[in-house]
Amino acid sequence: MILYGVIGAGGFGREVMPIVEDMLTYGSAARNVKTVFVVEYGEMTSVNGHEVMLLDEFLGLDGRKYFNIAIADSLARERIANKAIAHGALPFSIYARNSMLLSNNSIGEGAIICPFSMITSNVTVGRFFHANYYSYVAHDCRIGDFVTFAPDVHCSGRVIVEDHAYIGAGAMIKQGSNEKPIIIGRSSVVGMGAVVTKNVPPFATVVGNPAVVLRQK
Repeated sequence: MILYGVIGAGGFGREVMPIVEDMLTYGSAARNVKTVFVVEYGEMTSVNGHEVMLLDEFLGLDGRKYFNIAIADSLARERIANKAIAHGALPFSIYARNSMLLSNNSIGEGAIICPFSMITSNVTVGRFFHANYYSYVAHDCRIGDFVTFAPDVHCSGRVIVEDHAYIGAGAMIKQGSNEKPIIIGRSSVVGMGAVVTKNVPPFATVVGNPAVVLRQK
């Protein structure tokens, strides 16, 4: 039995689990696999018909174990990923069958690409990227590690999104150029519905159309 764990049994985890099941069983319904939710703490035993295991229990099991992390908090994702890998669990990426990945892209381990999302061409994506429903990443973008795109994000071409950035639902990022890409700084937050037309500083929160800095750490 090969075990696949979705770490996080909240809203996003419950949305992602059916994608995992479809991905694992499509064209091979008899595969010897089991899918479970994994949480760090709590007393749940079942969610939506799936067994819930504590993280330490999951990591302590013998045999082959794969995991992904359906938690929006990017720092928690990084911490849990490092712990799981140190204990011998293997990251797997989750791709909805109706997502679209076009040509010459490089996508790091642990990605979650939700239904109706698209990554076009010549895009580089780091580790444990979340592209939520209807998100779009255009040509020649560079996405860092532990980046989150909420639903319906539109990221135009030649944009750099640094590690741990969070792009809110419905946000739009203007296209950059080879000489002057738009840069979304490390650990920054682009607010829901914002329209980004210029660089966003690291650790800043921007909102509005055009987006302006609301606060900066």
